[in-house]
Amino acid sequence: MTKNEEKRLQIAACKVRMGVLTATHGAKAGHPGGSLSAADMFTYLYFKELNIDPERPKMEERDRFVLSKGHTAPGLYSALAHRGFFPVDDLPTLRHIDSYLQGHPNMSTVPGVDMSTGSLGQGISCACGMALGLKKQGSTARVYTLLGDGEMQEGQVWEALMFAAHYRLDNLCIIIDHNGLQIDGPNEKVMGLGSIPDKLRAFGLDVFQISGHDFQAMEGAFEVARQTKGKPCAVVMETTKGKGVSYMEGQVGWHGKAPNDEEYTQGMAELNTALTSARPRALSARATRPTC
Repeated sequence: MTKNEEKRLQIAACKVRMGVLTATHGAKAGHPGGSLSAADMFTYLYFKELNIDPERPKMEERDRFVLSKGHTAPGLYSALAHRGFFPVDDLPTLRHIDSYLQGHPNMSTVPGVDMSTGSLGQGISCACGMALGLKKQGSTARVYTLLGDGEMQEGQVWEALMFAAHYRLDNLCIIIDHNGLQIDGPNEKVMGLGSIPDKLRAFGLDVFQISGHDFQAMEGAFEVARQTKGKPCAVVMETTKGKGVSYMEGQVGWHGKAPNDEEYTQGMAELNTALTSARPRALSARATRPTC
């Protein structure tokens, strides 16, 4: 990844975060904390990793993405909108009556959504079924799914992991957002998870542990995952809940609460500052690139 590519991803991620705030503020509800912790991953997937086409959201050869932690739909919607699947101006209609942007992903109404999710633990099972079906069809498409760390407490998750390993789903990449916080508090106080990477390895997966805010690390992990044969891969990403908005970072209270007017203004000001500081460096790098 070049420095310019990395800067473009940073700029896109900042816009995705702004979309999260805009959507949840407009809804006066929603889940900004986990959407922000996964914003960099949403950005990397939709702006670099996935084989997708906003003009053909249902193309057969596309890669599939399943948001197993469906309550972070604001992050997914923002990434889809900024990638061109639907207008960014529609984000403030999140959860409104007659809006197609429901509180959890709906494949029947939202362009680019491959599976309706919400009940935790079920999305990964759907992703496993997709991956097996694509293999049986001889497709080269890949399937990606994103889970929360609190979601790992669901028994269905581990059934799906056994399924993935048994059927050697090497076209499946399972991503875990390990921000350490869930609705009732820290993971370790609610129900200790121990070492997630060790558990995943014990279930037969190839595992990568990275920073979920490092695009270079994401690129390295996904490159190896695409080359892995005979077993599914998991990417455990260490993240900060509420990343990018100072008063939300590391605060469990922002799991499922929308910003009020004052909080929205402050958060958008912080993100606008970050966006402004990123843009000149990207332009400067492009302008000084040597010619051959």
